[in-house]
Amino acid sequence: MSDRWVIHLPVTAPDLLRARILARTAARLSARVEPGGVTVSAEDQQGVRHWVFCDRRLAGGGRCALPADHTAPCSPRLQRR
Repeated sequence: MSDRWVIHLPVTAPDLLRARILARTAARLSARVEPGGVTVSAEDQQGVRHWVFCDRRLAGGGRCALPADHTAPCSPRLQRR
C-alpha cells in the first residue's frame, strides 16, 4: 500500500470558468496540491474532465504553472498583470 493518500473533495461552482478559478485558488493555497492533476467536471458528467493547469514540461525541468488554456508562452510561475 502507498504511503500517500489522495483527497477527493467535491466542491460545486455555477459554471466552468468559476470552477477553474476556484480550483486554481485551492491548488495554490497548499504546497501539497499537485496542480498538474487538478481537473473540474460537470456534476452529471464527472468522467468528462477539464484541466485547470497547463502542466507542460519546461526546458531545464519543472512544469508550466499557467492555466490550461493560456496563450502566453509556458512559464514556471503565474504571470501577474
